Amino acid sequence: MKHGVFFVVFFFLLIAFAISQNINQITINEISDINLSSGKLMRIENFPSKYIQSRNVDVWLPDNYSENRKYAVLYMHDGQMLFDAATTWNKQEWKVDEIASRLIYENKTKDFIVVAIWNIPETRHSDYFPQKPFEALTRKTQDSIFFEAQKNNKGLQLAGVNSDHYLKFIVQEIKPFVDTNFSTHSNKENAVILGSSMGGLISMYAICEYPEVFGAAACLSTHWIGTYSNHNNPIPKAFFKYMDENLPDFQTHKLYFDY
Repeated sequence: MKHGVFFVVFFFLLIAFAISQNINQITINEISDINLSSGKLMRIENFPSKYIQSRNVDVWLPDNYSENRKYAVLYMHDGQMLFDAATTWNKQEWKVDEIASRLIYENKTKDFIVVAIWNIPETRHSDYFPQKPFEALTRKTQDSIFFEAQKNNKGLQLAGVNSDHYLKFIVQEIKPFVDTNFSTHSNKENAVILGSSMGGLISMYAICEYPEVFGAAACLSTHWIGTYSNHNNPIPKAFFKYMDENLPDFQTHKLYFDY
């Protein structure tokens, strides 16, 4: 029995060591074949994680970026949709480089960089669906959500809900790497998280779960989970209860939310 326990512990230590080695060997490359109006885009391909499936992480740096200055950080979901319409599935983009550059140039915001976290289409709903309010639902309601996801060809029914691990990926793996390798302010007052649709929902969840990490969240065109047509729907109640109990003090945090 002791040998079995030793083997299990040794196995997990090997996994942790391998992940640590991978993180230490991460490379950052500038992307040249992308249409930007300003700044430059750095990429970490297949950022390794012990929590979720590896994925690309891009970092946009403004024209004025300098190691001699400190920058706030905007973390954004659906990272492959932000900069160049020629590379997106629907030939649309957020125009983040254009808008961010103008805001900085006009002194409407602090100087900031953008961390663009790519999604994995097959697990996007699983990664972005807030886990704690979901787990507060009855098993019957959870099953109905999985059924809706399957009917609409979403990834939730296959992967389950994995948003707690997705947030750990951002907070415990991406953020320390960014703060180490780029010239950033690391406090919550200079860390904002933003997304749209399901990305808006996970941004709300992020500031609730990690108010000590994120000082602001922007939830745009948020996919409000409770908008199914059935009567007496318990899903909105679970989300409102979670938000009432976990939204941070708005004397110290900022939240934008629309849907």
